[in-house]
Amino acid sequence: MYSATTRSIAVTVKPVYLEDQSSPRDNHYVWAYHVRIENRGGNTVQLRSRYWHITDALGRVQEVRGAGVVGEQPVLKPGQAFEYTSGTPLPTPSGIMTGTYQMETEGGEHFDIAIPPFSLDSPHQAARLN
Repeated sequence: MYSATTRSIAVTVKPVYLEDQSSPRDNHYVWAYHVRIENRGGNTVQLRSRYWHITDALGRVQEVRGAGVVGEQPVLKPGQAFEYTSGTPLPTPSGIMTGTYQMETEGGEHFDIAIPPFSLDSPHQAARLN
């Protein structure tokens, strides 16, 4: 698991390679990643948008931006957490993802929290750190 905390908002990510959805002979590799966002602070916040920076094993970058996550913009009161699972395909057997979530306080302040960089590794390549 990979974790990062920004302004008392903890983000934990656990990636999993999906063998049944991948086709290595067609250069198609798929991962799911489970995310937990926990408000450890004293203020209510809402997740407004996401930004992903995805790099494959050849250094090619894809950027993804959008409102919320999995169609939601969850509100997190102090002590609350939100969890979701999503996924990403790559044309290479490994890669790395990182990014940010934009949060908003009840007072209208916007700030970014870090999504920790996490490695996407399949069993079709010798283990390496991305």
